[in-house]
Amino acid sequence: MPSDTSTTRTAPLRVALVGYGPAGSFFHAPLIAATPGLVLDTIVTGSQERRAQAGAAHPGVAFAATADELWTRAGELDLVVLASPNRTHVPLATTALQAGLPVVVDKPLAGSAAEARALAALAEARGLLLSVFQNRRWDSDFLTLKALLADRELGEVQRFESRFERWRPQLKGGWRESGDPAEIGGLLYDLGSHLVDQALTLFGPARQVYAESDVRRPGAAADDDSFIAVTHTSGVRSHLWMSATTARLGPRFRVLGSTGGFVTYGLDPQEAALREGLRPGADGPAWGAEPQSAWGTAGTDDDVRTVPSLPGDYPAFYAAIETALREGTAPPVTALEAADALDVIEAAHRSARTGTTVTL
Repeated sequence: MPSDTSTTRTAPLRVALVGYGPAGSFFHAPLIAATPGLVLDTIVTGSQERRAQAGAAHPGVAFAATADELWTRAGELDLVVLASPNRTHVPLATTALQAGLPVVVDKPLAGSAAEARALAALAEARGLLLSVFQNRRWDSDFLTLKALLADRELGEVQRFESRFERWRPQLKGGWRESGDPAEIGGLLYDLGSHLVDQALTLFGPARQVYAESDVRRPGAAADDDSFIAVTHTSGVRSHLWMSATTARLGPRFRVLGSTGGFVTYGLDPQEAALREGLRPGADGPAWGAEPQSAWGTAGTDDDVRTVPSLPGDYPAFYAAIETALREGTAPPVTALEAADALDVIEAAHRSARTGTTVTL
């Protein structure tokens, strides 16, 4: 069981990270290590090459070959983070919760909303934290848009357009491009998890879903060019694009309201910074800041203004996790929120397969 922190308020919470591929090495490990009150205790990987990389980046970290080694020492840990392949999320999260360990799972939490809700029920029954790493809620452009909406700068929002588009005509290989449903691959689950989560966070529950999903690249087996149209119960319509085959990229956001719109291009800089080896805190106070050339614009064609971007803040996720573990408060992203997004993704799969609009 996680340690009683009531008498060890300043002792760091010990985190075990399962998986040291791109998600584990570029996102979770450096963000955990940069969070006051957390310590990266153990990394689970059977790869000697990845152990060498992790040991160099995180001196003193322990290693385990399999997640099973964690369950026998659950009393020495306070949190398990799953950055392993999608197919392992549900079984590993289930075992961790049964061992009495709080869990953070990289998106998507599961392959179905039913599985996500079952995990949420297990966590609640055990009185344990279960959260999902939806880091794009702390993108610079998303935080900027949230502030504009809070100030009603656009009036009543009517349409929300959001894109994660790439130009990758060649396959990278690996399970994400597998057509095996058990792998939970393809862009609807990958980038769609971010796009849908952002739309639901901004504009509330979905009422109807229409989708188009294609496999375009030679040799590909999973969807690599997809579109989702969501009608929210609030009346807002969200149009969401995710693609690996976009030769000319569209705006990241185009938001149209009754008194004005907001348009921004490009991606939040934090992922690129993490991949380059930069770290929050260690690289100065400008973490997550966008250059002025990347700022979006708001208004109308007759009256447009530049909107300074708020800094992106991926470190906020694990800071909130640390607080939730210490104080028993709600996590920054709940499993039930992830289940709502999976309802939309499952509906999108059905819609694309049948050519119909799905009502939730």
